[in-house]
Amino acid sequence: MKPLKLFLYVLLYAQSLTLLTFAQTGKVDSSNIVTLRIDPQSARGAAISQIFDEVKFIPLETTKESLFGNIAQLKIAGNKFIVYDYDTRSILIFSDEGKYISKIDAAKLQTDKEDKEKAQSYGFRTVKEDDKDFIVIFTSNNVQYFTFEGKFVKKVKNYSYSDEITMANGNVVAKLGMYIKKGKDSTFYKLNLLNKVKKDTVGYFKFDTKLYETDDWYGDGGISQYAPDAAFWSTFYDYNLYRISPDKVSLAYKFILPAINTLPKDFITNPIYVKKRFDYFEKNKKVIHGLGKSYLLGDNLYLRFSNVFWDKDQKKNLIYNIKTSELLSFQDLEPDSLSSFLPITDSGFGYDFENRGFLAFEDGKFYTSYSSLAMFAFKERSAGKTTKYPPLLENYFKTGDRKSNPVLVIFKPKTK
Repeated sequence: MKPLKLFLYVLLYAQSLTLLTFAQTGKVDSSNIVTLRIDPQSARGAAISQIFDEVKFIPLETTKESLFGNIAQLKIAGNKFIVYDYDTRSILIFSDEGKYISKIDAAKLQTDKEDKEKAQSYGFRTVKEDDKDFIVIFTSNNVQYFTFEGKFVKKVKNYSYSDEITMANGNVVAKLGMYIKKGKDSTFYKLNLLNKVKKDTVGYFKFDTKLYETDDWYGDGGISQYAPDAAFWSTFYDYNLYRISPDKVSLAYKFILPAINTLPKDFITNPIYVKKRFDYFEKNKKVIHGLGKSYLLGDNLYLRFSNVFWDKDQKKNLIYNIKTSELLSFQDLEPDSLSSFLPITDSGFGYDFENRGFLAFEDGKFYTSYSSLAMFAFKERSAGKTTKYPPLLENYFKTGDRKSNPVLVIFKPKTK
């Protein structure tokens, strides 16, 4: 896993954002914290149909123009999939059946004469302005607007952005990484709640952004919304899940892991680790450095534990039942007829799920992907277990090969 270079880049945009009135520092509610002791390696397997109600595979059409490596970012936009490929810095647009529509590559990005370097993309988001939908692409010089068909619209020099979600029918925004101004001074908060009705902003977790320049930060955390008015947030070098609701932030779950997986208690405060964190992780490869995006669906916590090094035998993507304490591992889930006897992740074979986890969670469904190399290998392994694949997969296996585009996997968890 790489340091959060994309996060730091986005942070540069967020630093220009200030709020002038009704700003305050929030206090995290810890009154209902639940402490969970979990040994990831004790997690067992289960049949896919025991955990999920639906599994669907969407091969993304492969043409000379649409060929790409892997999915670094995915957005479901109505009946379209918008994909970001970090290797080529391209954004590709597919239909919800995987049909290629358009592509925004580096050649389509606008570079002005005064720009210090040639424009290339560092990720995207989708926005709605004046009832029109746009793909907004971040470059080192500006942000650039494109239609959902891939046509250039405009450039904007000053654009304040941070990862955000909406709650309370759009009246509350939970936003990462903001400066809140108080008089002549401003304070940076990792997490912020903006209430449009009350016209106030509450900031949580003060942070000195200079530390990004003077130290190493590894982790993928962020906001993961699992219900209209509920989301989790996690941060660097921390084993806590914080719940975001429209009116507060609370400490929901604290995880205690085995010693071999646990950071030293003084990992953040002891100067001996400054600029030497990678060295520490290299010597302690099983240490979990934090929580990735996690979700609570029904009684099941979908958890992602993160560490710097890939180890096919280490279990880090888990399902924990908060009522029964049952612990399942994604890499041990057994394919069955619901998934056409194909795995729903490439755990143990490839790196996509290990590196990125869930690409998206929308309308009660998870989205992941894996390579065609993995897909054809899985097909060979499952030979004889099924006589008929769904139409999209059937056609893909007839016309595609191991060098074809990745395959999206969509699965809907049981909630009862």
